[in-house]
Amino acid sequence: MVGARGTKRKPKKLHNLNHLNHQNLVAIISRVKDTADSFLSHNDIALLPSQSLILETLISSTSHSLSRVLSLLPKPLDPLSLSPPQRECWFRRFLSSTSVSDSQWLDAFRMSKPSYYHLLDLLSPSLASALPLIAPDCALAAAIFRLAHGAGYSATARRFGMAPADACRAFFAVCKAVTDNLGHLFELRTDSERVVVGFGWSSLPNCFGVLGLARFAIDGDLLGKNGFLMVQALVDSEGRFLDVSAGWPSTMKPDTVLYQSKLYIGVENSKELLQGPSYKLSDDSLIPQYVLGDSCFPLLPWLLTPYNRVNEEDSFGSVERAFNCAHSHAMGLVGDAFGRLRARWQLLSFSRKWKQECVEFLPFVIVTGCLLHNFLVKCNEPLPDKGVSCVEKEGDLHAFDGMREESALKIRDALALHLSRVSLRR
Repeated sequence: MVGARGTKRKPKKLHNLNHLNHQNLVAIISRVKDTADSFLSHNDIALLPSQSLILETLISSTSHSLSRVLSLLPKPLDPLSLSPPQRECWFRRFLSSTSVSDSQWLDAFRMSKPSYYHLLDLLSPSLASALPLIAPDCALAAAIFRLAHGAGYSATARRFGMAPADACRAFFAVCKAVTDNLGHLFELRTDSERVVVGFGWSSLPNCFGVLGLARFAIDGDLLGKNGFLMVQALVDSEGRFLDVSAGWPSTMKPDTVLYQSKLYIGVENSKELLQGPSYKLSDDSLIPQYVLGDSCFPLLPWLLTPYNRVNEEDSFGSVERAFNCAHSHAMGLVGDAFGRLRARWQLLSFSRKWKQECVEFLPFVIVTGCLLHNFLVKCNEPLPDKGVSCVEKEGDLHAFDGMREESALKIRDALALHLSRVSLRR
């Protein structure tokens, strides 16, 4: 069709057809989204948490995309259902379901139902005081779910029938309740006899733990490229955390971290730790109470590090090799403990990078995870697979090159000789 000035007009019918095609496409996508939402609504209890979280993310992303498309269309369409239908929250349906198995409890909360309710009994008074408008069982379950699966506050809120801001408040209220009420589970001061007996089975007399470092990655340039926070931890022979000092920037040297930690202060300054009687070896040598540590730490009378070669050409004798072998085996306990911690609590996974604005809260969350780890070990919960190694290896850190105390050298030599004799008897 040609107008008075000879210009072609765009056919109105074609314009309407394109608009109709947009309507049909949006309607089809909306129906697919609604179908997926309905599937999730009816099957979220049966699905693994990881599966339902992925599906929720996809539905949310689709809803957001549809809203953007609708805002760009020239004419308003018939109303479409872009938000999930209202339903009772997942957690209440999970609790009331008679078909939930023990394995589903483990999948959802990384602990059995009896252990969860035992933990709830311990923390309920603190949670009721801190969160008067949120039921303690819901607050605890939401926090544990977030810790176990690394779920965001919005995803956690949807599952537990609360606003994202309440999910955030519940998470940190639970963290505080755990640290306030379960701090005694760091047992260096309260159950030292059990710790020493455990290492005695490995022919390490008077040993009070193994000291190592783990790292937690930080996104952004706050601590430079590939920056991270360090955690210094003392671990026993069962993989429990005896002492945790978290939140040290990667710009600090390991020995500086040690000197500023409560462990060092408790041994060197206040004389509260590792002050018990020495152990007499078969050759009458006396071994004081000690811990084993990586070569990045200083060699001290109470902190025994491995023998290091001064030159590449140097070789170790049988005594030094025996000590280093036993030392290396013991240091693996730290890696195993952190590997299991991260496998159980995905919020602390090795691959996760914490946002710069959240860095100040990370040490608090790490300590919470360690205490809950100890709580579950004490409840005889099955340990998860070790997962990815996440401990700073000696190859990642420079060996301490400061002064070494003569008394520390003598103690290490005496213990090394003892270990070499033990290895010969085996």
